[in-house]
Amino acid sequence: MKTFNIPDFYRSRIITPIKEFRRKNDKLKRDYSPTLLDFGPVQFLIARHFGFCYGVENAIDIAYKAIAENPGKRIFLLSEMIHNPDVNRDLMERGVQFIMDTKGRQLIAWEQISAQDIVIVPAFGTTVENQQRISELGAGEYIYDTTCPFVEKVWNRAAQIGEKDYTIVVHGKPNHEETRATFSHSKENAPTVVVENMKQAQVLAEYVTGSRPAAQFFEDFKNQYSEGFDPEKDLQRIGVVNQTTMLASDTQGIADYLKNVMIRHYSLRPEQVEDRFANTRDTLCYATNDNQDATYALLTHDADLVVVAGGYNSSNTSHLVELCEQKFPTFFIESVNKILDRQLIRHFDLHKKEEMVTENYLPEKSPVRIMLTCGASCPDAVVEGILVRLLSFFEGARPIEEVMKAF
Repeated sequence: MKTFNIPDFYRSRIITPIKEFRRKNDKLKRDYSPTLLDFGPVQFLIARHFGFCYGVENAIDIAYKAIAENPGKRIFLLSEMIHNPDVNRDLMERGVQFIMDTKGRQLIAWEQISAQDIVIVPAFGTTVENQQRISELGAGEYIYDTTCPFVEKVWNRAAQIGEKDYTIVVHGKPNHEETRATFSHSKENAPTVVVENMKQAQVLAEYVTGSRPAAQFFEDFKNQYSEGFDPEKDLQRIGVVNQTTMLASDTQGIADYLKNVMIRHYSLRPEQVEDRFANTRDTLCYATNDNQDATYALLTHDADLVVVAGGYNSSNTSHLVELCEQKFPTFFIESVNKILDRQLIRHFDLHKKEEMVTENYLPEKSPVRIMLTCGASCPDAVVEGILVRLLSFFEGARPIEEVMKAF
């Protein structure tokens, strides 16, 4: 696999060697058991897979290359390159300006961008409409495209099945940059509708079977369907693709559900299924799958709490939090700065969509067992900072150098 030039300040003297040790000893990625770091009064269980994925490393490599290769030029990012505040903050400090925010709201008018400016396309990709605007401005010659190859794989698969007269069902968060980009590319080739979750998939199924009046579709899926969508005609042949950072089990569950709806509604024999439902199983992102599978394996062990690091607007990180909080007290933090002291931690509540402070999050016992993981856009250095900060609260802990000898 291709290697990338990642700035050293994103790497870690603790986390990076552990990941490399596990990779060398498990090249086929069959061992999802966590890594145990035993410091005596505190133990850390670290997920087998987490942190920068191929697509994120590719994006960071290209973005910093754009800065290095274009001194004196204005450099713009269409929106956040990845959903990590440390990475985006560092790019801004190096002079990079954001054209839009994560919801697509314009921060810098297109007219302010010239043909000589550098434009970086984020890892989520971008819409066909934005690509056209960049081209019209004459800045196409100076584009650095960091779109994740696995996002492009989804676009290509959607195009392939669209050409075979399937309607595309995109499982994703309607306002997420990647889903907006995938929707935009998909609708170029086929009627397209976005479903956010199983509940919306079940509503869509009622339009497949005709049990819900077609006219109501446009309200139920407002702003989530392509122009000219006809629920009576366009739901007779469908295929499901996804926002790559969604829970793989959720996407597969939605796909299986809709496939079974088609089988029942049209009384399909096994050899007839693909007449109505396209096989798109190969569009699930390997990194998202690995991180989620590693989290499931992590949660088979015992712990007192889980700390998940990552950007609060990171979809893949949020799904890891959802998995962890089903079993253990879980604290979702952006960085080490959120660990205020031994008694207080500031963390993000996914349900209230706001930060809150929890007291006495570390139990008074010995040893305390803490699970650690992070999202695909979170640097190893952030996880190291969190581990070191938590470790400092435990008197008599073994030195890091001693524990790291095994790696």
